[in-house]
Amino acid sequence: MSDSCVVWFTPSSNLFPTSSKALKTSHREPMIHAEILSHSADVMCLQEVDRLEKLSSTLEQAGYSFAYAAGPGKQHGCLIAYKQNKYSRVDELIIEYDKQEVHEDSSHPATRIGSSRITKNIGFMVALAEVGADHQGVIIATTHLFWHPAFTYERARQAGILIREVLHFRQSMKLDHWPCIIAGDFNFTPDDPAYSLLVGDSLTEAQSQRLHMSRVIHITIDPTIVPTAKKANDEEGDGSEADPDRVINNSRVATSSDGLLSDLELTSLFTNGAKLRSAYDEGQRTQRDNGTPGDLYTFGDRVSWPPTRLGAHEPMWTSYTNYWKTTLDYIFFVDTPKHSISVAGYLNPHRTTDMEAGLPRIGVCGSDHVSLCAELLLS
Repeated sequence: MSDSCVVWFTPSSNLFPTSSKALKTSHREPMIHAEILSHSADVMCLQEVDRLEKLSSTLEQAGYSFAYAAGPGKQHGCLIAYKQNKYSRVDELIIEYDKQEVHEDSSHPATRIGSSRITKNIGFMVALAEVGADHQGVIIATTHLFWHPAFTYERARQAGILIREVLHFRQSMKLDHWPCIIAGDFNFTPDDPAYSLLVGDSLTEAQSQRLHMSRVIHITIDPTIVPTAKKANDEEGDGSEADPDRVINNSRVATSSDGLLSDLELTSLFTNGAKLRSAYDEGQRTQRDNGTPGDLYTFGDRVSWPPTRLGAHEPMWTSYTNYWKTTLDYIFFVDTPKHSISVAGYLNPHRTTDMEAGLPRIGVCGSDHVSLCAELLLS
């Protein structure tokens, strides 16, 4: 089983000044179509998908069916594609993070939800049955978490809800023997609190501090807040608040009545689900441990992150542009009670030298994010 994660987006020349002709749809569109088909993945998870009418035709001609979902008012969404001769769709579910509750013991809706900001982001999942195999299949989920770098708490909340709902989705259909694969643009780095919580690592003091600083209530939750800055377009990629060093605007410090989760409550939200495993972190760690690193360059090679911490062996970069260079995309998976998953192989990430001028770039990659692809075996 393989899983490919590709990002599709509508670019701005202001944000990608070095990409030149690669920003034109006439150049980018065929590059992206060719790339996502080149891997011949059984299943693909794509985010920020627009121009669906063009992409759907390409996928169908290549033998794929797909399911698509977008957040309310969003002009782009998440797509899960799968080979028609290998899988059939059993069910699907859209999770609107803005509406998901994390508390049961409150009479006030906002407190039960425990959100710091309305973001319109979603999680999307499908149950796929294997063609010709009795009662065998897989749960595939994808997401595009909130982008603003300073809203660490909100991303952690969204990630916890995602794993909770994926496992509930599997359980509700009595499919606990089906593995879960969760791939997407999580908009956090491997040293982020949400990553550590997803994979079952304890929070560091620095991570707890990042969560503390981001426990705020945005004007989208509390309209009585006096704006501190001109209202910006919150669609990712507009450049309005893309600088990680900028403070959180149009917000106030959260109080206990707002219902935001504490570190302990956040940890419980994740531990009530299951620890996720990362295809790239495990695959590249194994390759390095076996003494055959080759052209292996990892997140831990460029960031001071202990090699014993999970996430240190994620790709060095999954997004590389003129203005930002980081790791944001992952392929996670969850074992079943009776079976385990092993990483049989993975697509080598692009070398830094290939991306130095900034993505997207003709002949390299049509997106500002690179593709991730892994071969996973169930045993």
